[in-house]
Amino acid sequence: MQDHIILGLSFIIAIGVLAQWVAMQLKLPSILFLLVFGCVAGPITSMIKPDLILGDLLFPIVSLSVAIILFEGGTDLKLNELKEIGKVVLNMITVGVLVTWVLISAAAYIFLQFNLSISILLGAMLVVTGPTVIGPLLRHMRPSGKVGNIVKWEGIMNDPIGVIIAVLVFESILSHSIQEAGIVVFGGIIKTLFMGIVISVGFSGLLIFLLKRYLIPDALHQVFTLMLVIVAFVMSNIVQPESGLLTVTLMGIILANQNIVSIKHIVEFKENLRTLIICTLFIILSARLKMSELTSIDLNSLIFVGVLILVVRPVSVWIATMKTDLRWQDKLFVAWMAPRGIVAAAMASIFAFELSHAGHPEAARLVPITFLVIIATVVVYGITATPLAHFLKLAKANPQGTIMVGAHRWARLLAKVLQDHGLRVVLLDSNGYNISKAKQEGLEAYHQNVLTEGVLNQINLEDVGRIFAMTPNDEANTLAALRFQGTFGRANIYQLYPEHLEEGGAEKSSQQHLHGRFLFSQNMGYEELTKKLTGLNSFEKFSVGEGASLKDLIRQHNVIPLFLIRQEGSLGVFTDEGNLQPEEGDVLIALRN
Repeated sequence: MQDHIILGLSFIIAIGVLAQWVAMQLKLPSILFLLVFGCVAGPITSMIKPDLILGDLLFPIVSLSVAIILFEGGTDLKLNELKEIGKVVLNMITVGVLVTWVLISAAAYIFLQFNLSISILLGAMLVVTGPTVIGPLLRHMRPSGKVGNIVKWEGIMNDPIGVIIAVLVFESILSHSIQEAGIVVFGGIIKTLFMGIVISVGFSGLLIFLLKRYLIPDALHQVFTLMLVIVAFVMSNIVQPESGLLTVTLMGIILANQNIVSIKHIVEFKENLRTLIICTLFIILSARLKMSELTSIDLNSLIFVGVLILVVRPVSVWIATMKTDLRWQDKLFVAWMAPRGIVAAAMASIFAFELSHAGHPEAARLVPITFLVIIATVVVYGITATPLAHFLKLAKANPQGTIMVGAHRWARLLAKVLQDHGLRVVLLDSNGYNISKAKQEGLEAYHQNVLTEGVLNQINLEDVGRIFAMTPNDEANTLAALRFQGTFGRANIYQLYPEHLEEGGAEKSSQQHLHGRFLFSQNMGYEELTKKLTGLNSFEKFSVGEGASLKDLIRQHNVIPLFLIRQEGSLGVFTDEGNLQPEEGDVLIALRN
């Protein structure tokens, strides 16, 4: 029996990670492959039976997993973002949630023919949007303006709000009278808000106090924080069921917005843990589906999903954003970004199980319809959101702008050359003198340490597609490259060639994942470039003629190639990989050898 459990758990983890890997290779939302792999392993082949593997631990594990996901989501929310979008976000998580709840409940009652109580419960469950799906989509498309932060805040805050509403409806269904249901709802709201605020403030303050006074060993920072999150979640739930989700979300927000201690290393640990949790959780929940549930999907179910996407979401966004300063493009984008995710799946599984045992057999239909909504919304929004953002000019399909880490003399010269050719360049430096000089020279520059938390929150990343780490410090360049791989992708992360790295040596190949792509040519580090640029006030520029090869240009002009400004305006970067070839009409930016 024990071997069966261990084999099942290892199989769940292996399938989940494999699904994530396939999704990343195909650059599609991972939730699609997690659901497909889970359905194949569960109801189709019966290779995984989560109820037998986990037994009574199944739903407690699901609840704790969702709590950790929401805590990690809370750490992404910066209160300074609300200066511009606070009113819109408040409307979206109040008026928008209410309108969504009412409309989905009505659609469930009409098209799915659920009874009124189950319809209201389904409506409450589906007001949530999926931050675990929205986050990767936003990182991929990097929309400009306010819409990215609006969708991010709504997605994270809607989860605990939706869960609270759904739990109160669930408890009302189990009540024996309308009066008792009213007491349950009113008392539940008061308890949830009170416990969420008190416990989140208390536990966040405790963690800050302990970290500030170095009372927690460095090796235990992550696990100690995880322990506090779990204890806060459980304590809150003891007083008011499912209020713990609001508590841990608020904990994440509080910790993310304080400046007393750094939590960057803690957040990074939670991000890795979240990925593993999502992998396993979606496999477990989708594997619990039954073939009879999968085959119960009919035309009315598809109509219901269509109403959610084409009617409910646009109407709720339109009402919630009335009398705001959002442009119609912003409203349309927000109206077309409401995928459901892990929280909806978890609620459906838990409530269907409890209600079915409490004498509500119709509740069993909650699971397949919820999974259908998840799959449909992820497919629709995941495939169309990025093209829509490009069409609305809220994001660029191939951003050519550059962030340069380092605003020293020759970095400013290089930035000026690229800027003169119509490319956006943003300079970051912790040296105030360098930033002052950059601004005097008409360059966009920010006095920031690239390694501090939230450094990119102050910068409009519109049309920024790559980063060059060019400081005199090789270690800082490497750390900057590693830090922003998740934002720009490894292919768009560049750093200067480290002085200590042997040319073509084993160290270079064995540690390829620990640094960015090396700029220009081998051994062209900061000191070498500084020496070659001493006394020079500009870089060389050559127009590429017909039939000219790179070797010809290098030999003819005796230069080291740095960049190619393509005829259509894109930027080509020379690296030590040596695979960039000029074409007629390009402009070669080079350094005299």
